[in-house]
Amino acid sequence: MANEIWTIKRCLEWTKEYLAERGEERPRLSAEWLLCAATGLARIDLYMRMDETLNAAQLETMHAAVVRRAKGEPLQYITGSTQFRMIDVTCAPGVLIPRPETEMLVEEVLNYLDAEVLSPEAAARQRVELPWNDEVEEARKAEAALADERATAERRAANLTAADEAALGGDVLGSRAYAEELADREAEEAAAQAAEAEAAEAAESELDEYGIAIEGADQETASAQDAASPAPAEPRIARVLEVGCGTGCISLSLAWERRGHVTCTATDIEPRAIDLATKNRDALGLTSDEVAFSLTNLVSSIPREEWGTFDVLVSNPPYIPTDVMRSLPHEVKDFEPDLALEGGADGLDIFRRLLNAAPYMLRAGGLFACELYEGALDAAAELCRQAGLSDVRIVRDLTDRPRIVRAIVTEPKQRQ
Repeated sequence: MANEIWTIKRCLEWTKEYLAERGEERPRLSAEWLLCAATGLARIDLYMRMDETLNAAQLETMHAAVVRRAKGEPLQYITGSTQFRMIDVTCAPGVLIPRPETEMLVEEVLNYLDAEVLSPEAAARQRVELPWNDEVEEARKAEAALADERATAERRAANLTAADEAALGGDVLGSRAYAEELADREAEEAAAQAAEAEAAEAAESELDEYGIAIEGADQETASAQDAASPAPAEPRIARVLEVGCGTGCISLSLAWERRGHVTCTATDIEPRAIDLATKNRDALGLTSDEVAFSLTNLVSSIPREEWGTFDVLVSNPPYIPTDVMRSLPHEVKDFEPDLALEGGADGLDIFRRLLNAAPYMLRAGGLFACELYEGALDAAAELCRQAGLSDVRIVRDLTDRPRIVRAIVTEPKQRQ
């Protein structure tokens, strides 16, 4: 093979036919994926450069990849990566491969955070009561009353003769004299406003001929204004706890898509998962302060002082029922880790433990969200209700299958 001339087109067609003969469901897609990995080209570039010849190193890489794929090994393990939402994730044997349905779990968490934790509208829902609110309201009412009075006087005075004024006598509201009085009052108000504007202008920083503020000018005025202004609220940083992080795709996506507003603590019992998740974090340029990974069983490593401080507990736990494990596709059953797949007789063994931990980990109003086996969602939702959680919902995936259960912790539990 290495001694022959292999163009991209020839290699693509040969690989497609070879994989099809061995039962590959989508042989052309697999061939494209492997060729992209071997050449470093994007999929569209393959078709723009069909006549280019593969070099010896590319042919060797492609040959090894095709052999592995023909045995049923997942493409993500062969190429070493996959895309998850907005990030590229490194994959490796021994760690569960991220799947499209899990992207919806991230979306559910983001929707909750945006609406309940990070939304700027949350601070504007209530009117801020300031000491001068009543004074401002009274001034507005007085101004409106004066405007009405002025308009009435002007309408009546415009139609009055001297005889009418004499007949009106003490009814000053309809007299020209009162209209003149109003004009004088308006002049006085205008003069007062001009004086205020002049004072405000004088209070501004003095500028030199180039328009640059002169240092030290009106510092007392600025300090007084700063003292009177309410201090801006500290930005809210959401705290997310993920259990069973695998490649880290969930926590990394949350921290990446809401960088500066979300921090994540993620745990896994598999050392290879923690190593891989850390590698993915470093590749994105995220720090351990933004996403911290911990090798532990569920929530065992979470310090007691952090219990009850998380806004979200999210997990894609092992959830395949034991009986269903036998019928999984070859590339899943024989290549991906059982530890990350099997969830016990009903698929809810780990879920029950997470549900028990949720009221201890989450603050009041915190979100508990899990991806689960489609046949177990109704039972999981009922377990949430029995545990006292509220707003229990089942979320369907893009194929309209039940995929996620989410609920709100209304009554957190205190540590003993």
